[in-house]
Amino acid sequence: MTARSRPLRPFWVDRVVDRWRSERRRRGRALYPRRVTRRCTPFVTGFAVLALALGGCAGSSDDTGRPDPPEDRPVVSLTYSMSSALDSMTGTERVTFTPDRRVCELVFRAWANKPLTASTGNSLTVRDVRVDGAALPLSVSAAGAPTGRPGTLVTARLPACSPAGTPVTADLSYAVTLGAGTDERIGYSPRDRIAWLGTAFPLLAWQRGVGWVTDPAVAVVGESATSEAFRLERLQVVAPAQDVVSGVGQEQGEPSSAPDGRRVHTFSADAVRDVTVTVGNIVRSTAKVGDTDIVLSLPRNGSRATAQEWTSRLTAAVTALEARFGPMPFPSLWISVLPAVTDGVEYPGAVQFSDVDPARERWLILHELAHMYFYGLVGNDQGRDPWLDEAFATYAEELVSATPNAADCRPAPSGVGRSLASFAGGAGKDDDYVDTVYEGGACALHRARAAGGAEAFDQAVREYMRTRAWTVAQPADLAYALRDLPEAVAVLRRAGALPPAAGTGSGVTG
Repeated sequence: MTARSRPLRPFWVDRVVDRWRSERRRRGRALYPRRVTRRCTPFVTGFAVLALALGGCAGSSDDTGRPDPPEDRPVVSLTYSMSSALDSMTGTERVTFTPDRRVCELVFRAWANKPLTASTGNSLTVRDVRVDGAALPLSVSAAGAPTGRPGTLVTARLPACSPAGTPVTADLSYAVTLGAGTDERIGYSPRDRIAWLGTAFPLLAWQRGVGWVTDPAVAVVGESATSEAFRLERLQVVAPAQDVVSGVGQEQGEPSSAPDGRRVHTFSADAVRDVTVTVGNIVRSTAKVGDTDIVLSLPRNGSRATAQEWTSRLTAAVTALEARFGPMPFPSLWISVLPAVTDGVEYPGAVQFSDVDPARERWLILHELAHMYFYGLVGNDQGRDPWLDEAFATYAEELVSATPNAADCRPAPSGVGRSLASFAGGAGKDDDYVDTVYEGGACALHRARAAGGAEAFDQAVREYMRTRAWTVAQPADLAYALRDLPEAVAVLRRAGALPPAAGTGSGVTG
């Protein structure tokens, strides 16, 4: 804890923290609460030790065979115009996509309005959606948003249905209100003058092979989004002149001057599924790890660790993960350490971290950076199949930290492959979600690896990552990748992670 007063946070955070502190005392392990808190295993430090621990396990990091992102992926341009107090933003969005089936409407998700985010004072209101300059009729449904808040599901009816294979371009305008001191992926700190904006734009809800994804948001402590990888053609952040901006992808030159005296910061990215931005009284530093640039932002008012300490731990984590899973999928990693959050939140090519001691919470760094592979590179529907990114990120974190003992891990209390919505309603829903998806899912993967043989399982996972790169994967795709390892498939089926039928995925679903 820093000298600054601790911000208010949702009740469930304290409950989960207390639970895992008790677990730490009981098990004698180093634990730390994440919003979906989980067990921490020891981290192997030192590159020589890492090489020894990983020797014989990793494939070539120079020959991944990953395909390029699809040529016909959506193209998105965003403009964020920040208020002088950083407590609100007005935005515009242009999105072009080519649906693989006939569409008669456009659907966007306003994830800032999901229950746990909206309850802390955040909101996103879509003002209009236009196609060819004409405003479309809008329908906004709560779809899980709290009463009295803007809905999470925004539907715009097209003037005429558009056939499959025909590009559709829409222009949107919207407004965002930020909650003060919120322990969420979006919010701002008046004391530190820092705003963080994760998924602070209407997210296109299209998934090829599926259509519009309209599942309601639920009050469980996990992410709900699904998104195709899109090309971020331009992200312009218009901010007060004194403020620094941390973005995503590649920064396009020096900030330019806006007519009102503010500064315009421009970024672009070849393939991302989501966007986060940090604006305000921050200090940026840059380091390079192999082919990856790390852009670190710390609060100017001070943080628990120095930029050098953060960079050292981030470098070790990138090195360890690349030894196992190949080069980072994104040329730049934008890391923001924030004053009001108590966990880590992943985005493609970016992470929001709490103001922790990175030497102590090495597992947290590994977990969030593992999401660059499992979620950033290989996408999934986070509401329908949360285990495909969270269990894999936990498994990856543990795998590169130390040699796991599959026999000692904790099996899931119920089916690993449950949807996020299936955890809603129970008194212990958040704990149940953590135990099942994070702990139980990672345990199932460790046991599947032991059953199928470590080398063969690792090769199958690399093949899964290669064939499903830049797509939205489904459990059947993993079953297909493991088709020659029936013992591993059987373990995952028994855990409820894979469909009960034989894995018949073609490797091209989604």
